[in-house]
Amino acid sequence: MTDTLLVLVGVLLAATIGAAAEYYRQIRRLQKEYEKAKEAVEDIVLSFNRQLKREAEKLEVVAYKVEGLSSKGDRALKMVEGVEKELYALKPRIRLMLQDRESILVKLDETDKKMRDTITSQMKLAAKISGLQKEARQFTTAPESRIEAVIPIRREKALAPLTDTELSVLEILAQEGPKTAPDIKDAIKLSREHTARLMKKLYETGYLDRNTSRIPFKYRVKKEMEKLLKKTESET
Repeated sequence: MTDTLLVLVGVLLAATIGAAAEYYRQIRRLQKEYEKAKEAVEDIVLSFNRQLKREAEKLEVVAYKVEGLSSKGDRALKMVEGVEKELYALKPRIRLMLQDRESILVKLDETDKKMRDTITSQMKLAAKISGLQKEARQFTTAPESRIEAVIPIRREKALAPLTDTELSVLEILAQEGPKTAPDIKDAIKLSREHTARLMKKLYETGYLDRNTSRIPFKYRVKKEMEKLLKKTESET
């Protein structure tokens, strides 16, 4: 009986020792796997931290750029507000200038009409004097000097209403022959609109003839005006 108990105790002790040894081996294996898993987790954490740091740096750069753009936007907004204030302050002046412009244009139209009427009267008077001069040449026995005395008066009256620019245009056409308004613009160095108005005025007041068969129109000095201009050049 005692031997049987000892055998059983020995078997149980051996089984216990074997189970303890197996348990220890399992613990060691699990410990190694834990160490490996820990190292892997640490690597992952380090990698994540590095990535997070890079992203944080990128965010800082973006934030810096956004701050710079915001500052520029604020400056641009202030500039726009300043310009708006200046424009608002200029509105009354612009309104007054427009009103003055309208009144000036009306006065210019009135002056231009009066000038055209005066030039028309002068041209009619010059034509009458020209007719009287022809009659005087036919029927008078007076010396040539008396006839010449009439011409400067007629020329002075005909050319008196003209500005220096208008007189220059007439001289160019008398010397170089028919020209278009663009040709005259290049010669007198004025704008296209100003030159067109000037040529139209000289045509309507009787100083020029106009060929309308082709666009742009060609202008030429009337023969009687051409004689007056050549006479002026010969005297100078």
